[in-house]
Amino acid sequence: MKTDLSSYNNAWYHPGNKVKRLLWYFTNVLFFINPLNPSSKLKIILLKWFGARVGSNVMIKPGVNIKHPWFLSLGNHIWIGEKVWIDNLTEVRIENHVCISQGAMLLCGNHNYKITSFDLILGKITLKEGVWIGAKSTVCPGVTVQTHAVLTAGSIATKDLEAYQIYQGNPAIKTKKRTIN
Repeated sequence: MKTDLSSYNNAWYHPGNKVKRLLWYFTNVLFFINPLNPSSKLKIILLKWFGARVGSNVMIKPGVNIKHPWFLSLGNHIWIGEKVWIDNLTEVRIENHVCISQGAMLLCGNHNYKITSFDLILGKITLKEGVWIGAKSTVCPGVTVQTHAVLTAGSIATKDLEAYQIYQGNPAIKTKKRTIN
């Protein structure tokens, strides 16, 4: 068997109204991805207008790319660093006191390499309270990062991460316990 992308069909996937998606596309380009817009408060207002649930004291730095805000839930005291990509084809839930560092990616979609049509696969992502996602790291579809876990810079989480543990590498493996003084 060979991969046959001509048979790829994700017609089943409807992430929202076409007009809403088009309006979000331009809003995202102008106010989020655009590094010339430093206003986190404006970004929060826009996210709420498009259906995101956003808590208090959320900081969104320039260059952030968010696919579908209506699938996004942000708790309180969240830091989203420069050039973070939240590719939320489905639900992403980020709880309180979470830091997502520069260039990190939260990827809710992948492709099924086991079938010839390479179909789309979706998986929710949850970042529990106190999580730190390091710079240029990736959280893959279906992953839950338990409370106060750390994914170090450049690492890739392909499976759930345990609470109060530090993970490193590709794929990320547990390297030591996180101790908070």
